[in-house]
Amino acid sequence: MKKTLLAITSISVAAFAYANSSNDSAELLNQQCKISAEAVSTLKELRYGNTSIRKDVASLININLKVQENKEAAAQTLNRMVDDSVTAASALEAKYCS
Repeated sequence: MKKTLLAITSISVAAFAYANSSNDSAELLNQQCKISAEAVSTLKELRYGNTSIRKDVASLININLKVQENKEAAAQTLNRMVDDSVTAASALEAKYCS
């Protein structure tokens, strides 16, 4: 449980660091994708259920992105990451964040 909380806290802090503007920059969108990939990978390794992963990572997306269209696109990417059998963060990043 401590490992899970540490992972989520680390991801949240990293995401918050990029959320200082009123608009979503391309760099912010790229960072959010990478953070989502890392979160999905970590939670899959901790054997979280897909519903829990979607809920937890979606909350990060909603907190950090301002533009609704970007939130929706990030949520769609999140769903594809969760449904993918790949668990490595680097592989998820390469596949979905390019």
